[in-house]
Amino acid sequence: MARDSRYDVLFQPVRIGPVTAPNRLYQVPHASGMTNALPRVRAAFRETKAEGGWGVICTGACSIDQTSDDAPLPFATLWDKNDIQAHALMTDAVHRHGALAGVELWHGGASVMNRASRLPPLSPSGVPWMATHVGFMGNLRPKSMDRSDIRDVLRWQAEGARNARTAGFDIVYVYAGMGYLGYEFLLPEYNHRSDEYGGGIENRVRFVREMLEVTRDAVGMDCGVALRVSLEELRGRPGKHHESEAHALVALLSDHADLFDVKMDSSPTDCSASRFTGEGSHEPAIDFVKRMTDKPVVGVGRFTSPDTMVSQIRRGVLDFIGGARPSIADPFLPAKIREGRIEEIRECIGCNICISSWHDGVPVRCTQNPTAGEEWRRGWHPERVTIARRPEKVLIVGGGPAGLECALTAARQGHEVTIADRNAAWGGRLTFEKTLPGLSAWNRVVDYRLGRLAEMANVSMYLESELGVDEITDLAPDHLVLAPGARWTRMLYSSMEIPVGTLEHPAVFTPDDIAAGRLPEGPTLVFDFDNYYYGGVLTEHLAASGIAVSYVTPAGQASAWTIMTNELPLVHRALARRNVSVTTLQMLTAFDGTTATLTHLFTGETTAVSCRSVLIVGLRLPRRTLVDAVEARRADLEAAGIRSVVTIGDGLAPGAIAHAVHSGHKAARELGQREGRRHYLRDMPITDCEPGFDRAEAAE
Repeated sequence: MARDSRYDVLFQPVRIGPVTAPNRLYQVPHASGMTNALPRVRAAFRETKAEGGWGVICTGACSIDQTSDDAPLPFATLWDKNDIQAHALMTDAVHRHGALAGVELWHGGASVMNRASRLPPLSPSGVPWMATHVGFMGNLRPKSMDRSDIRDVLRWQAEGARNARTAGFDIVYVYAGMGYLGYEFLLPEYNHRSDEYGGGIENRVRFVREMLEVTRDAVGMDCGVALRVSLEELRGRPGKHHESEAHALVALLSDHADLFDVKMDSSPTDCSASRFTGEGSHEPAIDFVKRMTDKPVVGVGRFTSPDTMVSQIRRGVLDFIGGARPSIADPFLPAKIREGRIEEIRECIGCNICISSWHDGVPVRCTQNPTAGEEWRRGWHPERVTIARRPEKVLIVGGGPAGLECALTAARQGHEVTIADRNAAWGGRLTFEKTLPGLSAWNRVVDYRLGRLAEMANVSMYLESELGVDEITDLAPDHLVLAPGARWTRMLYSSMEIPVGTLEHPAVFTPDDIAAGRLPEGPTLVFDFDNYYYGGVLTEHLAASGIAVSYVTPAGQASAWTIMTNELPLVHRALARRNVSVTTLQMLTAFDGTTATLTHLFTGETTAVSCRSVLIVGLRLPRRTLVDAVEARRADLEAAGIRSVVTIGDGLAPGAIAHAVHSGHKAARELGQREGRRHYLRDMPITDCEPGFDRAEAAE
């Protein structure tokens, strides 16, 4: 299909200093959980995006010195020859597809704890970042930088830039955003200096300007020099000679950077989840930049719509459409626009499960794209599968995220696929969850797969079809895949921090009751120890329905795990807007229909709370009825010619939707494999020699 001409502007080349990007689709630096310890995993992950048509492919944060140490969070380094070789795998891979490679050189300043290096963090004035979450807390405070420290950082940046040029990068970054060192010089809250690096904005930009200057000196005319800068706070500060300090910064640095990569100041605003923020949300903070510079500008906003992308360019907001999360969800997004296959775009749902992978210290994962991070270690490609040597019949029972993904992948392999679900609509848990506050975009998981399945002649789909063992044996597939989902329990929580016992009362509800349309009578107490989004969003749902509701959790915050997805502060704000009281560190231990008893997690002190209903959002368990029935009659299945039976998704092990989709994809890729479970490849660092190691000769 031919490309719509209105999208032609996206495929125009754009110069970035001495280099030229082949199009306007730019994979901005983003964390991937892939460090120099996983160079092959990283190279394949980035190469897939270049193959998919992104014109520029960038690394995530790449440390220039041991004083910028984010361990145990994953970060890359560019310190020595081994690092150069590790990154060269990625640049070579990207260049094979005609894309430019960019590197985000980074010094974390006071925002890193240097846990591994044990060196004092650096800060313009010794002001630390005092995080409120234990994952980011540390006890070592930064030192105030003197002039020799400043000279050191400039030297490290220059060395990193030279190493980047040697590794084959085309664009080299100076990073002055997200609370890191360059940003700390820009903000007076961090920068209390009285020398030429402090005071007015003209002085506060000096350090960043010098970082740009030494970078340009180091790379000469071989590489473009990019400035990545957060503008949200500065945009809100009036300038002396410009509308704001952000305007002044761009004007002062315009002649020193070849590209401005503009962003927000904190993860919850820069990478906000779709539950709270729509597409293009950065525009109010960064829409002025192109008026202040003749250099190209790239920005993000979870862009998934080609029309929105074109609008950003036509209206003079951006020159490049930056993609981080959308490039993970669909590495081939540019190719699909270029080839007129808009309907095939696997749109990011904005759940931020990808961001949680960095916090977890593992390679990136994605709800929409189960192949993310698996390109090298499992050999999975997002658009291609190995065609089966002999097409077989595959029956999938259950049409939720796991079942739909399994059906699509198996059908792409050429198998004859039948998928059945007992419900009146496809989607499993998402059938209800998509109706909850802010979660409508999550149904893209279902819509994308249904759209592709509808195009395939080798797929049969049946709703309102509850299959038992007799029906399954009558159908006699070669392979049976069970995706029965999970159920919520009424189990409580103990001081041992595990589920224990159940709370049986007619006015005790689970999320399954709410999904079925059975709403509790208020006032309702929501007891949440699932700790992800569901307890918080169900509380919002009840409040929006006019039910008086309070929220209780044994954790330290509401929806505590959402710190991993950048949602935690936004969850608390949403509950506050609904006038929901939040009580932490408390367990629900009893309920008699009028009073709930809460017990403090640590002290055992009890409190009585008046309520008419309780909603427990805690433990989910697999639905086992069909799985157990199939297992009990395994001999009948074998007699019918069914060669393999596998359970997937929440029916195997309840988790996030990303886990279910990955489980379904993996099961389809492994259909009929006789050798059983395969180990994925294990990556290793590139090392020419062991540093400081002298081999001893064996004694005679």
